[in-house]
Amino acid sequence: MAIVGVGVDIVDLARFERALDRTPRLRDRLFADDERSLPVRSLASRFAAKEALLKALGDTVGARWHDMRIVSDAEGNPDLEVSGRVAEIVAARGIASLHVSLSHDAGVAIAFVVAES
Repeated sequence: MAIVGVGVDIVDLARFERALDRTPRLRDRLFADDERSLPVRSLASRFAAKEALLKALGDTVGARWHDMRIVSDAEGNPDLEVSGRVAEIVAARGIASLHVSLSHDAGVAIAFVVAES
């Protein structure tokens, strides 16, 4: 296996919460139904993961926020689930595995994504 792409993103929790409060439809636009009820810190880390994934993929023309979901594996660890245009990009780039790490502390959320062929 080889690393095809790496992405990282950081989100200021207070700023993200203000954006959600100021634009109520933003939550619906960025997150799938099962993600929307999570606490702001979890939403922020998921948003960071989606941004990090886009960075790891490179060319993301046509990608939609709902084409990316952060789910939990059997042990409760975060995992990426892709569909639609994002899944097409992943397949076209020969990506076999996506790895994600999330964290939030001290008023920020961060995510790191590695794409492997």
